[in-house]
Amino acid sequence: MKRKYSSVFSAEEVEHLERSQREMLEKLRRLPEISDEEDARIVAAAESDQDALPLSESELERMRPMHEAQPEFLARWLRRKRGRPAADAPKKQVTLRLDQDVIDHFKASGPGWQTRINDQLRKALRKAR
Repeated sequence: MKRKYSSVFSAEEVEHLERSQREMLEKLRRLPEISDEEDARIVAAAESDQDALPLSESELERMRPMHEAQPEFLARWLRRKRGRPAADAPKKQVTLRLDQDVIDHFKASGPGWQTRINDQLRKALRKAR
């Protein structure tokens, strides 16, 4: 895979894909054997589901792994940023000791009480300027 997709994937991404492939093959090897009767029940249940019709032989033959079928899409997916987008002015975590009645007052109005404390402090800052 390394030579064929080196123009699309970085070395780290190729290693990730190869590791995922090895892990999947190992999981498949560990699957328990099923009896012919159990296999027949599974096939019958699948074939009776009109929303999940089985693939034809020609459809199965045309199937390709994602890294072969759409390498550019997979590369973008692997490179996507995860989590919350970075804020322009990120908040800073601090430890602040407040009187219990102040905490109770803000918590009584429900979720977002820390944001409301921040808003009140910002108003006080504006007045002080």
